[in-house]
Amino acid sequence: MGAVCPLSGENATSQVSELLNLAAEKAIRYVDNVRERSVGPASTALTALSKFHEPFPEGPRKPSDVLNQLDAVGSPATTAMTGGRYFGFVNGGMVPAALAASWIAVAWNQNAALRVMSPVAAELEDVVLQWICDALGLPSGCEGGLVTCATMANFTALVAARHALLKRAGWDVNEDGMFGAPPIEVLVGAEVHASILKALSMAGFGKKRVTIVEADNQGRMRSDRLPRLTERTIVCIQAGNVNTGAFDPADKICAAARQQRAWVHVDGAFGLWARVSPKYAPLSGGFENADSWATDAHKWPNAGYDCGVILVRDGEALRDSLGIAAAYLEPGARREPMYHTPEASRRARGVELWATLKSLGRAGLCELIERTCAHAQYFAKGLRGAGFEVLNDVVINQVLVSFGAPEVTREVIRRIQEEGTCWCGGTVWQGKTAMRISVSSWATTAADVDRSLEAIVRIARASQSVSSRV
Repeated sequence: MGAVCPLSGENATSQVSELLNLAAEKAIRYVDNVRERSVGPASTALTALSKFHEPFPEGPRKPSDVLNQLDAVGSPATTAMTGGRYFGFVNGGMVPAALAASWIAVAWNQNAALRVMSPVAAELEDVVLQWICDALGLPSGCEGGLVTCATMANFTALVAARHALLKRAGWDVNEDGMFGAPPIEVLVGAEVHASILKALSMAGFGKKRVTIVEADNQGRMRSDRLPRLTERTIVCIQAGNVNTGAFDPADKICAAARQQRAWVHVDGAFGLWARVSPKYAPLSGGFENADSWATDAHKWPNAGYDCGVILVRDGEALRDSLGIAAAYLEPGARREPMYHTPEASRRARGVELWATLKSLGRAGLCELIERTCAHAQYFAKGLRGAGFEVLNDVVINQVLVSFGAPEVTREVIRRIQEEGTCWCGGTVWQGKTAMRISVSSWATTAADVDRSLEAIVRIARASQSVSSRV
């Protein structure tokens, strides 16, 4: 007789309850202590990850032992993104309601492909998509879906655009593919985000065949440099440049596109959420006139990871480009999630997103955006006051700072990550090596900014001093 599964038999229910309580204890302890620990993991914690590398177990292990090992080895090797001093990659934290809702969602273990599989998952998606259109001032008739991230949302939008534009030309890309299809021209700005280029590649457009439009010194696409548009042109614009936070001039670009029936897609991974704030909404005027929008709920809304959002004005194009048919997949009369995203079976992402938006409301989301932008402005003021060069106009939550020579700036970044008070990443902006500070988390306080600013200035001055003696 083979080994018995540790969760089989009459006591399975009580064992599951004990495991959930154990997991909750460990998760609560992690959250309670996250502000006191180093933001980046220590070298000893990284070395300890080798303990996970063992032969595949021949038989079952006690689930409690599995959780204990995961916590003992894994927790110290995490980056403290849930704390208030993580400023990397425009990543948000996870608001409390979203974190708690995620536990419930995992316990539900719902497949969000079809409404008949999970009525609650489908209903919550309907609700949050309508809420987001309302909050962002987008057309109420948009259709959309929840995907993994903005990269997948960009891909989904471009597939819908491809279908719609080729359909106008009498070409069915679903049936006949791209071979011999009428050409589509794609325009991107000179500071286009890499996720758009990846999405274009996956959608069959290629990275090298796009037309690059000149950008200004903040990364904004220059509308006066647009080439002639046609009804088979896709223009990809940005709401929030990933380095500077700048917004493309959507008013002028969308007006030019509308005259020629070109398709405008918005990569708004984080910046699109600025439209919730009356203070920052003027930066994003005209973006409501686009044809499709991609954003991330795991950035500014702080809904947790694996939560991208795609919205498309032409719902038929979205559904037609992502349709799937099988005898056992009978759609109902209402919106079916799997007909709006590339995925079929997937987790119920709408649960955490609903909890996030419900708990914050319009006022709470606005306050989160305005507070993190104010923190970014404070960072910029403090860095300038300390004599360092801030490279961008700090319009929302992004700060680029140079500490002099490229090797000095890279050393500052390395030492900040190693020291652990805060975590900031590096970039190169228009030929200059820079540290990028992205203030996106609900958990960041003024005290966190003061503490982080002190560490950055201290480390930068020490690095400059060492460099000057070499």
